Amino acid sequence: MLKVERVEVMNLHNAIRGARNPMNSWARSDSGFDENGNFILGENDLALAVKLRKAGSDHRKYLRQVFVTADITAPMYWWKEYDTYKVGTVANSTSTMHKITSAPFSMEQFSCDQMDEETKMQMQNVINYLEKLRLKYLENKNKQIWYDIIQFLPSSYNQMRTCTMNYENLIAMYYSRCHHKLDEWHVFCDEFVAELPYANELIIAKDTCM
Repeated sequence: MLKVERVEVMNLHNAIRGARNPMNSWARSDSGFDENGNFILGENDLALAVKLRKAGSDHRKYLRQVFVTADITAPMYWWKEYDTYKVGTVANSTSTMHKITSAPFSMEQFSCDQMDEETKMQMQNVINYLEKLRLKYLENKNKQIWYDIIQFLPSSYNQMRTCTMNYENLIAMYYSRCHHKLDEWHVFCDEFVAELPYANELIIAKDTCM
């Protein structure tokens, strides 16, 4: 399971203006904001943006200035792979260390969507035991019990992180993970990245080299 919420794309207008700096071609810029406050690339600016995207990472530096922020909820096993992408990304997570005992354990806190019924039954037993430990910990705040919870917690436990990245990061993520075995990466690529403004031209760009 992977869920992306509260997505915002920022600074495209400044990034495209900066893309014109090398040739002092600001007079050719034809983009602007619509009545809803959305920045719309004009024909000239879009052509330049695509041209630089096709020219490779040395020429598409402007994409590092197009920022994306989103709240992503995903299981810990997915976050371990996401954490490969450290350069240019930032994430603030909900705290397992501080808040793991603050709410009852339930099946909804875990990614169980790919489990068969027998495995779900076993998972429910795990959750029941975690809840037993949680209640016991709340009684006496025994650190040993807290460690039992932390070390017994399955990697399917869902965590929410507020993530910030840029379009250049997303190019790397998309092409590295779009054919991955985990369904969570397909949701990330197809339902998040591919739906961002100008994603087809500036991020996916299947007719271009990386």
